[in-house]
Amino acid sequence: MTAARRAVQENHVTGATVWLTGLPSAGKTTIAYELAGRLREEGRRVEVLDGDEIREFLSAGLGFSREDRHTNVQRIGFVAELLARNGVLALVPVIAPFADSREAVRKRHQTNGTAYLEVHVATPVEVCSVRDVKGLYAKQAAGEISGLTGVDDPYEEPASPDLRIESQDQTVAESAAALHTLLTERGVL
Repeated sequence: MTAARRAVQENHVTGATVWLTGLPSAGKTTIAYELAGRLREEGRRVEVLDGDEIREFLSAGLGFSREDRHTNVQRIGFVAELLARNGVLALVPVIAPFADSREAVRKRHQTNGTAYLEVHVATPVEVCSVRDVKGLYAKQAAGEISGLTGVDDPYEEPASPDLRIESQDQTVAESAAALHTLLTERGVL
């Protein structure tokens, strides 16, 4: 056992990975940052592994083929598990469109005895396209881009997520509160 792992156990600090999956503009990152702020106020160590930042710094050069998306998700999953097993709550708002990629990340966590929760931010594509935070839906509609997850590229919804958030029916604070409740119920907080 590493010294860091022993310190985490001795201090009874529980780390975990919370993967927020959903379509572009579903609200994943917004909910993650809202929850992160609340958790920091409570004195928790928390990191948000934002998919856009990861693509820029850890997965630069990867495209959006199925293979590249899988590689990206595995890289993020590795970093998240590393943080989580060392007592950090890793919030991961990343689309991760393929069920097998998410399952591989879950298995990595299970192998290392690290808590992993999957949250489906289940905002309908019609709502996401109106929000269009990054202008992706408009670019896809104009023919400027292709391969937009949930429109002309597949998104495999989680069969049985630990939590399903329908962000179009509640505020960001309510969504973050529902996730906080889940973490409390599962003994992470």
